[in-house]
Amino acid sequence: MIWNTNATLIQSQAPPEEPYFRKAYDFMIAWQHGKSEFTLHTSGSTGTPKDILVNRDQLISSALMTGQTLDLGKGTRALVCLNVSYIAGIMMLVRGMELEWELSIVEPSSNPISEFADPVFDFVAMVPLQLSTILADENTNKHIQNLGKILLGGAPVSIQLQRQIDLLQIPVYQSYGMTETVSHVALRKLNCHETEKDYKVLPGIEFGVDERGCLFVAGAVTKGEKIQTNDLAEITSENTFNWLGRIDNVINSGGVKIILDKVDDIVAGIFYDLGYGNNFFSWFETDELLGQKLILIIQKSEENLSEQILISEIRKGISTYETPKHVYFVDEFIKTPTDKIDKRRTAFTIFDQKL
Repeated sequence: MIWNTNATLIQSQAPPEEPYFRKAYDFMIAWQHGKSEFTLHTSGSTGTPKDILVNRDQLISSALMTGQTLDLGKGTRALVCLNVSYIAGIMMLVRGMELEWELSIVEPSSNPISEFADPVFDFVAMVPLQLSTILADENTNKHIQNLGKILLGGAPVSIQLQRQIDLLQIPVYQSYGMTETVSHVALRKLNCHETEKDYKVLPGIEFGVDERGCLFVAGAVTKGEKIQTNDLAEITSENTFNWLGRIDNVINSGGVKIILDKVDDIVAGIFYDLGYGNNFFSWFETDELLGQKLILIIQKSEENLSEQILISEIRKGISTYETPKHVYFVDEFIKTPTDKIDKRRTAFTIFDQKL
């Protein structure tokens, strides 16, 4: 099902009967009636889920920054395919109201354009899984060039997906942000002859790193308050930074600090070159000698992968310290409400089975 609306049309539309569309409708009506404060829910992917109270001005500031940075003005045709219970989906509604966009809203699914016979948009925000599914489906991949500009967030972009993005003729951006910053505060372009390693902060955002090397940001979207993150970052210019990984994804193995996100990036490249398509992530377990031992957790597939061969291949492309000491296979990864991998809970299922 598809529900189309805009800032003017919604004033005369009857409330949708479908519960998901009704949720979007209720938010937009409350917005038009001047509601000043909103409670946002964090996903829990990097900590305990919690509620955050934000005000109208913060949401407006975020919407205006996105419109300015990506040149998305009045009349922009936008697909809303992210959950409107969370900040990414909510901000699509706010942008629609404040920037006078034409919104086509669909309930979140792995392939959000499968509902359309001939989808044509100027802007789409989605998670990497959705883009991967669209590209893998012969019924929808032919429409990918009609999606205007694509904004990806919520999860890392895999090596395989990046290779596919390289071939697209429409611009694709990866976002950096969180609920506390009211959606993204920095973007990096992934293709169209301008692939960027560093994130470029949006206008009006101040940023830096603390004594740990972790990023902090501030601006109108945070009411001027400094939001301190646990993301390790390298400042590369007055308006760019390179994301290195999360500090809580750093382990100490025999006195050597290992950034798990860095290991994931290297292993992803090795898996891609070997033709392995299994989902995975790096983690750790307690070790009497090393303190923390680097391990690799892989989602099972029909292909039988040998732990010995995998570790041998990984060792060829990575340092000895960053080579996993053991590989565990699981049937399924546990996910958060926003479909991110819950690494900690997934790992605990393995350790519980060992006890």
